[in-house]
Amino acid sequence: MARPRLSHILPLLLVPALIGCGRSGDAPAPPPPPLSDAAMKAVVEDPGTNREGLARAVDALFTDPAATETRAVIVMRGGRIVAERYAPGYHENTRFVSWSMAKSITGVMIGMLVSDGRLRLNESAPVPAWQRPGDPRGEITLRQLLQMRSGLKHVEAGDPVYQSDEVRMLFLDGRDDMARYAEDQPLDSEPGKTFRYSTATSVILSDLAARALAPVPDADHRRRAVAEYLRTRLFEPAGMRSMLPEFDAAGTLIGGSLIHGTARDWARFGEFLRNKGSVRGAQIIPRQWIDFMTTPSPRQAQYGAQIWLNRTPSGKDRPALFPDRGPKDLFACIGHLGQYVLVSPSRKLVVVRLGKTPDDKLGAVTGHLADIVDTFR
Repeated sequence: MARPRLSHILPLLLVPALIGCGRSGDAPAPPPPPLSDAAMKAVVEDPGTNREGLARAVDALFTDPAATETRAVIVMRGGRIVAERYAPGYHENTRFVSWSMAKSITGVMIGMLVSDGRLRLNESAPVPAWQRPGDPRGEITLRQLLQMRSGLKHVEAGDPVYQSDEVRMLFLDGRDDMARYAEDQPLDSEPGKTFRYSTATSVILSDLAARALAPVPDADHRRRAVAEYLRTRLFEPAGMRSMLPEFDAAGTLIGGSLIHGTARDWARFGEFLRNKGSVRGAQIIPRQWIDFMTTPSPRQAQYGAQIWLNRTPSGKDRPALFPDRGPKDLFACIGHLGQYVLVSPSRKLVVVRLGKTPDDKLGAVTGHLADIVDTFR
């Protein structure tokens, strides 16, 4: 039998390779769509990272239907705004509501009062109603309130919504004196033993601030004293001049939910936290207090003291951020409907996202925020 010639065999040997080259899985990925002029103009010429990559990550927050609706984004690197973009109808002078980002401002205010010697972190929280003999709530410390482990009964999100203590306190039967509503709640667990996220707790902290600053129980006096303290001790030194806090009819700061400010001023607050309370060389609050705020609570690894941490959550809670991607030192002020001030000291980074996205659909938003953080490795 004649031997097959090599010239006849080679084409057969090449068939599998040629078939493999034709597989769609091995085809080069199509190039990403071109960015709009608005997307590129939102980023400075030299942002300290790939300009187009940053522009694309910011643009996704505005164009991805799953992230609807983003109203403002600011990225600061080393104290400099490197990206800033607004949805139509919003601009640099628009005040945005904080929702629960206000809790972090309340946490800073309490730290200043502790530093002043007006409040004590490890002593019983000075709520008059809790100081009666035999009241177990007298065991609740200021530290436990800050870390959301007071043990007080609370339902943050109810079904139906009007059964939520947060809604009742803010908008229904508790709205005129929110602190009284919050402080009247009984214990349903031992103080310090259980983490329970609670807007009412931040209102109690706001009430303690008002009592420390304005002992006279007059609503106007309380309101003026707290507003002036925030203005002179935090807002003006940090350059946050647009900030507008709201108060209830009893003169209590609505310190868990309602402080308004521009996107730039929310970014300035993030920068204040990134620099551990230092502004232009002046230490506005002890650095140790910011360290305390950003240290995991004993009962919830992804929560510190009135601030969220980029850590794997304890128990069955869902991650508030993206612990599988972002740096471990990243922390955030987070508010209802997708308000974020992200801070990473190691990357010298502050990212602000403000908008209106249902809380159960924030996965796309946090994913795009992680993309922005990832551009600054």
